[in-house]
Amino acid sequence: MICVQNINKYFHRGSVNEVHGIRDLSIDIEQGDFITIIGSNGAGKSTFLSCLAGTHAVNSGTIGVHGTDVTHWPEYKRARLIGRVFQDPLKGTCANGTIAQNMALALKRGKPRGLGRGVKVTDLDLFRRRLQVLGLGLESRLRDRVGLLSGGQRQALTMVMATLVRPDLLLLDEHTAALDPKTAAQMLELTRTIVTDNGLTTLMVTHNMHQALNLGNRLIMMHQGRIILDARADEKSSLTVEALLHKFHTQGEGDISDRMLLNTSRPMHA
Repeated sequence: MICVQNINKYFHRGSVNEVHGIRDLSIDIEQGDFITIIGSNGAGKSTFLSCLAGTHAVNSGTIGVHGTDVTHWPEYKRARLIGRVFQDPLKGTCANGTIAQNMALALKRGKPRGLGRGVKVTDLDLFRRRLQVLGLGLESRLRDRVGLLSGGQRQALTMVMATLVRPDLLLLDEHTAALDPKTAAQMLELTRTIVTDNGLTTLMVTHNMHQALNLGNRLIMMHQGRIILDARADEKSSLTVEALLHKFHTQGEGDISDRMLLNTSRPMHA
């Protein structure tokens, strides 16, 4: 279980530009939870994920993973527990490395690294099996440099890399936002398959309310650094886009972003 208790995150603290990004946020995330996260721009969604990953150090509060306090762990140390896929398809891979080299690095996550051979022949079969699930033919292109791949191919590869070593927590930060609609739908189906088949504990940030409603077993809405709605099971299944908009306005007391409004009119078939 992931236990987050009363975390706060400030930016430019003590200056005229001070921003209170996360405000006394607490949440218990159960093993196997697939949580979608929505909220307007500046609600703290990506900041929250960065606090969990260790990219941002919290100013107060605690973060626990399966009973271990990781609050003060650096990002590289938390990487052994956490997999992450970013919005930018270029962030999760090394363009100059081959597909095999990138996957070999992912396989080493959280393990000691010495001066041995980077890509082991014994690992190639594993790489091919995991890539074959994508249906993109990447399993036959292990020697190709990642920079030759399309954005969608790189994002799919990043998803495989993030889960090659089973993470205790998978963070998906608007990982379909930079993709065209067809590729985004394929990426969502891949996400559903990998998360469901492996029972991964997952947090997925999205601006698309249909995605938020159709994926996962739990939905949270954030506003001004706080969680203002936490819908589970039956409550989540009974929610509609209209209900989410209403709850946002009544509980959040703020303006919803243009991106969210644009994403309420077209359902995603994933």
